[in-house]
Amino acid sequence: MTKIIEGNVHAERLRAEVTGEVARLQAEHDLQPGLAVVLVGDDPASQAYVKSKGEQSTAAGMYSVTHLLPGDTSQETLMARVTELAADPRLHGILVQLPLPKHLDEKPVIAAIGPDKDVDGLHVVNAGRLVAGLPALVACTPTGCLVLIKATLGDLTGKHAVVVGRSLLVGKPIAQLLLAEDCTVTMAHSKTVDLPSICRTADILVAAVGKPRMIRGDWIKPGACVIDVGINRVPFDNPEQAALGKTKIVGDVNYKEALEVAGSITPVPKGVGPMTVAVLLQNTVKAAKLQAGIAV
Repeated sequence: MTKIIEGNVHAERLRAEVTGEVARLQAEHDLQPGLAVVLVGDDPASQAYVKSKGEQSTAAGMYSVTHLLPGDTSQETLMARVTELAADPRLHGILVQLPLPKHLDEKPVIAAIGPDKDVDGLHVVNAGRLVAGLPALVACTPTGCLVLIKATLGDLTGKHAVVVGRSLLVGKPIAQLLLAEDCTVTMAHSKTVDLPSICRTADILVAAVGKPRMIRGDWIKPGACVIDVGINRVPFDNPEQAALGKTKIVGDVNYKEALEVAGSITPVPKGVGPMTVAVLLQNTVKAAKLQAGIAV
């Protein structure tokens, strides 16, 4: 029987650990970790996600601020806001919600955050330190994926992991994290020849390609651990609901088919998603300790 990897359970445990550490830092070091989240535009899904980040950081005892900017915000205005936040000593972590509107360039924005406050692990210094095997602030979603994989499988030494997707946000960092766990890692993508055959070799299959239900059940090795990072909105299967324009969220894996063959799998939603916010809180605490010279 396929094991369902419940992200909510693991995220709740991690949030409890973070809350305890925040309380300890305040009591022993008079240090309150601070997080700023910046959202440009009015995308409803992003607004809900940003609201959740603010609520959970506040609930953990952190200093939390959220900046909502209009969709037509200029590059100069966004850069000025991020530079201001980066200079605020009350803030130890800054996250700019991606993707940005098309007229904005995210690269200089991430650079302006600086590596020390880059709790989303996207700054070139943090990405480079990860590749070099040095301590770094690592992107939240892949870190959350690794927590779920290790909690499910234990020691990962020698396992073959296939990562479908090569984004800076998920694919590349999760590949590095799995390499550090002594996995053999194959990175696949849209140009990979005979992708189904590659996927069938995976003990661990991470789907982060951004295409709804692309990974079919017969692409999965029997007993494999499947981590579905995809968040895709599609019309309801019911024609009446679809006609009303209603949508639902599905992953990059055909979940029903995967249940017939996988050893374990994350659902969408309530799989990887909850872990992303929990790791964001963890990264903020880590950043605060590093900036204060406290052992991590």
